[in-house]
This record gives sequence, C-alpha cells and structure tokens, in this order.
Amino acid sequence: MPRKATITQKEIVGAAFKLTRKEGFEAITSRKLAAAAGCSTQPIFRIYEGMADLKKDVYDKAVEFYEEFYDAAVKSHEIPFVDLGLCYINFAQKNPHLFRLLFLSEKSEGEEETKSMYDLVNGEGGHIAAELTKAGDMGAQNVQHLFMQMWIFIHGAACMAVSGDYDLADEDTVSLLTAAYHSFSGV
Repeated sequence: MPRKATITQKEIVGAAFKLTRKEGFEAITSRKLAAAAGCSTQPIFRIYEGMADLKKDVYDKAVEFYEEFYDAAVKSHEIPFVDLGLCYINFAQKNPHLFRLLFLSEKSEGEEETKSMYDLVNGEGGHIAAELTKAGDMGAQNVQHLFMQMWIFIHGAACMAVSGDYDLADEDTVSLLTAAYHSFSGV
C-alpha cells in the first residue's frame, strides 16, 4: 500500500508564493521550499517535474493576488488613471518581488501562458478599458495615446518604487498623476 501524501499541491504553491513575496522567485530552491512547506523535497518533485512547472502555478497565484489587490483598493478619484496608477504604484511598493515577477520578468521560451502587462492591469474587470471610456467621456482626444503616456509615467513610478527610489505619500502621488493627466490630455 503506497504511503499517503501528506502535502498537497495547493500547500506547495502557497509556500512558494510566500517565499516569492518575501525573497523573489529566483531565490527559491527545492530545499528552501521544502523547509517552508514542512516536507522533504520528494513530494515537491512528485507533484512537479521541475521548477518551471511550479513557477507557472506561482505566477497564476500572483496574477490572482494582483487582481484581488486592485479590487480591494479604494477608488475615489474622478480623474482617469489616478486610481489605476495609485494602485499599481502601491502594489509595487508593498509587493516588490511579486511586481518583478508579474511586470518586470522577461518571457522565457514556453511561457506563452504568461499575460501581457496590459492584460494583467486590465484584469478580468476591464480596468484600463473603463479608464479609457472615462477619459473619452471627459473630453480627452486620442485616449489610446493618452493611456500610453500615462502608462509610461505610472510604470516608471512603480519601477522607482521597486528600486527604493520612490517614497512619496499617496496624496503626492495623486497630485502627480492628476497633473500628468491634465498635461497629457489637454483637458
């Protein structure tokens, strides 16, 4: 009679996700993961053929985490892209290793299942599409170009947050995002 599995795939992914949040996925080794999951390396490799398969599951969990982070964020600003940008920058500040995994990692061969940055930020709720509509309704012309300008600004600020070079309070970030929107949109 085979021995009963004492650890599940969900538990392994959960432990790997926690390690990724704390140290980054590239820092995870099978031994470190086994220690975090409270098992030997054997169950990990019984469930996963290699770390690439595990990375896919951790990536999917990170996508879900970002979506939940965005959904939980307070959205109280009328100016388009302010809430979207504030949430993205806050995510980078609070979860730098997950931000790197989702928004700064290069795609490797065989990773066609990873989402584009646009798809990640747009999410299941169509967050970018809603902001584009809002901007158009407020009189902005060429909303696609406006989004590209805003996104370069927002992503740049988030990258600065990850590197430790962005420490502005939320109200200062809102002021900058608002000024950028008015400057880029001409509205």
